[in-house]
Amino acid sequence: MRKYELMFIVKPDLEETAIKAVADSMKEVVTSNGGKILEAKEMGQRDLAYEMNKYKTGYYFLFIIETENLETTKEFERISRINENIIRHIVVRVED
Repeated sequence: MRKYELMFIVKPDLEETAIKAVADSMKEVVTSNGGKILEAKEMGQRDLAYEMNKYKTGYYFLFIIETENLETTKEFERISRINENIIRHIVVRVED
């Protein structure tokens, strides 16, 4: 099993319930594609290093997952690109 860190930033102008819904939908993407979420951190609203899409802040989320197939992370990246409420995302493989 391989471990990955999945981080994404949600638009700050959404309501709290909408922000939670985005995070829940991304959890569903991971679990429905064979991934297991080991840890899910809501890091809260933080300043961005630079302005992205006219936003200076965003809500950060970090998932540490474990999966055997590469399709889990590919699907996460695909959905992150499509979802208009996600400003940025990154997938990093964690070495054991």
